Amino acid sequence: MLASHAMGDGQALLLAEQEPENRSFLERHLTNDGFDVVGVAAAGEALVAAERARPDVVLLGNPLPDGSAVDVCGRIRSRDRRVPVIVLDAGGADMIDRLRAFDRGCDDWLARPFDYEELLARIRAVLRRASPEPPERLEAGAIAVDRGTRRVTVAGAAVALAGKEFELLCKLASDPTRVFPKEQLLREVWGFRSSARTRTVDSHASRLRRKLAAAGAADCVLNVWGVGYKLLEEI
Repeated sequence: MLASHAMGDGQALLLAEQEPENRSFLERHLTNDGFDVVGVAAAGEALVAAERARPDVVLLGNPLPDGSAVDVCGRIRSRDRRVPVIVLDAGGADMIDRLRAFDRGCDDWLARPFDYEELLARIRAVLRRASPEPPERLEAGAIAVDRGTRRVTVAGAAVALAGKEFELLCKLASDPTRVFPKEQLLREVWGFRSSARTRTVDSHASRLRRKLAAAGAADCVLNVWGVGYKLLEEI
């Protein structure tokens, strides 16, 4: 069973697609782009999976062998008004079908053939709209981060950080005791589209650790061997 995840960390994605080749293609690429994907082939399976998995986003191929994506969207929406739903249409729908889908709660509609990069951009767009705005001020122990002014302090003393050091700190401070995988940090801080063999995260984390430690924040920016980084052991 798929578990729901926080924004940006292996977000749970439900994919209902009856064509095995298309489903396999999307599962592979969406997984490579950081989503935890559960793929199903029919409307009934999609409804069961949506109830159990509580996905962060839903992709519905249209049509499905045992129902329409519009009907599935409406039933999912009746259970969870927050989860974004994108319909991937086979190309036979008309304007009335599309309007009916939006009336049932569909967030976006994409007709085939479509470019995968466009689909990915649309998924990220609906996720951004569905996610709450991050707080302007983050606090973790003695460390305080003001996103608006880009000011960082440790026990009130200012710490000067370079651009990516600041963004890395913001990501770690958003959930200070959670381990962020390096792959996720590369995607969300540096914009890498796939995993890469690079020491970028390690070098920036090392500089960030030294600067925070020099200001009095000891034992921070912790390397969890083989996984990634977290800001603090505990708060």
